Amino acid sequence: MQVVLSLFTGIGMLDIGFKELGFCVVSAGDTILGEHHDIRKFKAKKGVFDGIIAGPPCQDFSKARRTAPTGEGLELLNEFCRIVEEAKPRWFIMENVPTVPNVKIDDYFVQRFDLNAKNCGSMQNRNRHFQFGSYTCDFDNELPTLILNIKRDPSPPSVSRCVTASEGKQKDRRDFADFCELQGLPQDFDLPNFNQSAKYRAVGNGVNVLVSRRIAEAVKVATEDKEYIKEHELTMYGDLCACGCGRLLTGRQKSATPNCRKRLEKKRKLEKSLNLPSTVPPDDVFKQRIEINRTARAIEKITEKYKKMYENED
Repeated sequence: MQVVLSLFTGIGMLDIGFKELGFCVVSAGDTILGEHHDIRKFKAKKGVFDGIIAGPPCQDFSKARRTAPTGEGLELLNEFCRIVEEAKPRWFIMENVPTVPNVKIDDYFVQRFDLNAKNCGSMQNRNRHFQFGSYTCDFDNELPTLILNIKRDPSPPSVSRCVTASEGKQKDRRDFADFCELQGLPQDFDLPNFNQSAKYRAVGNGVNVLVSRRIAEAVKVATEDKEYIKEHELTMYGDLCACGCGRLLTGRQKSATPNCRKRLEKKRKLEKSLNLPSTVPPDDVFKQRIEINRTARAIEKITEKYKKMYENED
């Protein structure tokens, strides 16, 4: 069983999918439970956790924000990176809004992708950004780079508007039972110690449970299915869509969907209009480091093979 550390847990909506899939989830707490649960005071120990899941506060990065950024968003994003560096898990998954900055952590290859709740069985249009990190630079152990293959359902013909944390203060707010159902929770879900506004805020800030399940399913396959790991480790860089959505490709594809091609074309036009150089492939330098590691391991295997051959001859 994989042991997973949950950061910025909130009411545990991201945790639900992982618990249902058999992961042992341990929470570092959240300020929603009091100041003594402040993540800035948390220290992680290396070698304890297989993975880290987190949904740092998104308000500073959200397009819906009506006030100036407080700076806390970046501060807590850095705290997330600090804990990953301390714990050195095999993998991590971070959820936020699509406009969140890219996470860069030494020795981790990061796959970035967006996932909408409406493509995971929800009747809500709620697009979120995920960054999945895979620890690969370890000369002592062979660690293939992990790649997620997220199953996406066709979009339903009509969906409800995105739930927001501030909906509890709005006059046209939806009934709390319906609000919870749109977030993948049962209609009778309740937070008895919270006032009405706090209930809406806690559920609205959480990761849609149906999305949580879909992510957990992909992580379980990517980390435990040996055949899947072997197949995607061999061609991991050729398998990812060039637009950065994180989707896997087949054959000679360079983009996964028509929308991906449109994003690439817009990106090219923007770079050209601003007289910018063509975008450098993500993690290019890191890719070279991984190839060096693989070459070193291959040489080591060949050396070991010939040593055994000579030993048998003697």
